[in-house]
Amino acid sequence: MWLTSSSIGRKFVMALTGICLVLFVTFHVLMNAVALIWPAAYNQVCEFLGANWYALIASAGLAVLFILHIIYALWLTIQNRAARGNDRYLVTTRPPQVEWASKNMLVLGIVVLAFLVVHLIQFWAKMQWQELRHAELAVLPQLEGVPAAPSLGTLFIEMAFKQVWTPIVYIIGFVALWFHMNHGFWSMFHSIGWDNNIWIGRLKKIGCWWTTIVIGLFIAQAIVFTVLARQDYYTKNGELQEQYAEFWGKQAEAAVTEFRTEANKAFSAVEGDPMGQQEAQVQFVTSYGPGFVERANTITEAYDKQCPDAAMPESIQSLKQLSRQISQMMTFMAPATQAADNASANQ
Repeated sequence: MWLTSSSIGRKFVMALTGICLVLFVTFHVLMNAVALIWPAAYNQVCEFLGANWYALIASAGLAVLFILHIIYALWLTIQNRAARGNDRYLVTTRPPQVEWASKNMLVLGIVVLAFLVVHLIQFWAKMQWQELRHAELAVLPQLEGVPAAPSLGTLFIEMAFKQVWTPIVYIIGFVALWFHMNHGFWSMFHSIGWDNNIWIGRLKKIGCWWTTIVIGLFIAQAIVFTVLARQDYYTKNGELQEQYAEFWGKQAEAAVTEFRTEANKAFSAVEGDPMGQQEAQVQFVTSYGPGFVERANTITEAYDKQCPDAAMPESIQSLKQLSRQISQMMTFMAPATQAADNASANQ
């Protein structure tokens, strides 16, 4: 197949994957702009993208594009070096039209890849990946000792950009991306045949402007995110707190509903039998209660820390009240349960 067997075919694949990645980078900077202009809308976008089928397809497609781009870049580099052989060491001067970026595209690509890995660890692995694996609250990333919900992207902005090294790494990655994209923008059009002298000059100018605007916005966003994160903006903003409260309110409602459903299942089998109901209650509270109380404490503590100025949902109030009741029942039943355990052990 000519896409793999010929140099022109491999360059064509590089160009096509490069075009798709340029479009993605442009989309990403616009999405970041939403986080600056209207953070609450950014959270809605994060929830919309989430772990839905279209998001999964898009993520898988991007992963394939990145992998193909990297593989073909390495392939072409090895091929070019093998074709030049020892002659490449005889070159002492280079034509002025040979750009620095074109001679270092592989190195720039490696720097960009390293930056991408950091970015994925800070955001994708803590957001979409957690939704994909349906992670429990207890194993979610922690912000100030409480879980950060994957759909609340602004919390992850604060978590990431509060760290001193984050803006430094990001700016280094953006600079490398500028060089890589600035050369790659016109080069990919050249590879697909748009290579006449008039358009190459124009594409170089368009690419320079486009890349400079996109990367300039990325750097500005990183700086603003850092300033706002250090001011705890994303946990103090009233509109965002209302969003957080809505999320934790739904979690509280789900916890209460699940508890009552399980309780009804446990008691329905002994309906009409007072002694059986009492035994079922003790068994249910001692077995299901600790996990429920732990879950309730996680939800209410996260609500208290992330939504201090928001109106408390009724579901949070119900969860707190039910959790207190179950805790009291567990404390009251503890001596009897311990005595029963000791008796069973001695038999």
